[in-house]
Amino acid sequence: MRRVIPRVGVSHVAVTGAAGHLGGAVVRALIEAGANVRALVHHDRRALEGLSVELHEGDIQDPDAVARLVARCDRVIHLAAVISLEPRAEPLMKAINVDAVQVVVDACLAAGVARLVHASSIHAFAAHPAAEPVDESRGPAEPNAPAYDRSKAAGEVIVRDAVARGLDAVIVNPTAIVGPYDFRPSPMGEVMLDLYHRRMPGLVAGGFDWVDVRDVATGVLAAAERGVRGTNYLLSGTWHAVVDLADRIAALTGVPRPRFVSPMWLARAAAPFAAGWARLRKKRALFTPTSLVALRNHQRVSSERARRELGHTARPLDATLRDTFAWFEANGMLSPRRAGLLPPTTAS
Repeated sequence: MRRVIPRVGVSHVAVTGAAGHLGGAVVRALIEAGANVRALVHHDRRALEGLSVELHEGDIQDPDAVARLVARCDRVIHLAAVISLEPRAEPLMKAINVDAVQVVVDACLAAGVARLVHASSIHAFAAHPAAEPVDESRGPAEPNAPAYDRSKAAGEVIVRDAVARGLDAVIVNPTAIVGPYDFRPSPMGEVMLDLYHRRMPGLVAGGFDWVDVRDVATGVLAAAERGVRGTNYLLSGTWHAVVDLADRIAALTGVPRPRFVSPMWLARAAAPFAAGWARLRKKRALFTPTSLVALRNHQRVSSERARRELGHTARPLDATLRDTFAWFEANGMLSPRRAGLLPPTTAS
């Protein structure tokens, strides 16, 4: 089913984090909606190649670069963030997920930007009480939460302080983003590719709420146009266990999933050693003590507010997986190439 992209009734939109997974989807949606897009880029530009975008080189921590980016823009969409499962990345997460948010909101206030959309995360919300659904009334991540969770909660505080100072801003909180345009790839994109290439020796119990990157992009544009000032919007999909995700990928690709499924207690005991081994091999650790916490939290998420006020909907996970692997194949990321992958359901 083709998604309806909200029309953007403004001329210029600035996007930070435009070359990331969500950024590539948001920029494509903005172009389809008729916006003129400025993109702040640092190093990697693969997600923007061939697109009609005004590129601005710079660092999100540089106030001058951000001021130039947002000057004379009607909307600013702030997507730049560091997502890490490693505690040692906490200083970088504070610099980008917290301090750089201050740079962005100050630039928006100085430039008189009509609306800022700040991309936060489900992780900004407290994990407890675990038995109750998570909605926008849930409090912020607890003091003992993982560093990423705390950094996203702290970034939201800065945005709300700016709203009190006169900035028109809304916050979107996606769950675990999956889908095409995953050039780098993202941590979950890497999991999918590892499953396909049989590089993953086993799976773990637990799961998460997975949402298509294109549905989040549509929600971001809707928040820019219709969101209520100072409001959070949870953009969720559906919860699936990791084993169920792997089963669906196996059925799609014909590649058997790992048979071993570790119980959570065993995974928690082994995670520190697995993370250390990944560091020695200069690989990104996929199952760490932090990621195992995430697989136990936020199991029931309500996007009722986003559905009611933004028209948010989420496509089925199978459609997302089919489109994602078709995109991986088209971009030479599946090796050896396997025939028989289902064609994409839609390009939107």
